[in-house]
Amino acid sequence: MVKVYLSRKGVPFNEYNVSTDRDALMRLVEMGFRTTPLTVIGDQKIVGYKPSDIDSALESAGVSAT
Repeated sequence: MVKVYLSRKGVPFNEYNVSTDRDALMRLVEMGFRTTPLTVIGDQKIVGYKPSDIDSALESAGVSAT
């Protein structure tokens, strides 16, 4: 859902699959999380699919979304 949401807004993103990418899993754990999706925008970390939090983080980070 997060990928679709960001794509529809025209926001570029990087996707990491913690099931197949051990480095990505280690980064997730180092951030103190063990669940996905985790969306990192600027210094904000959003667990789960929360459109209003995503929009707020994008605005705070100065990311233009359509």
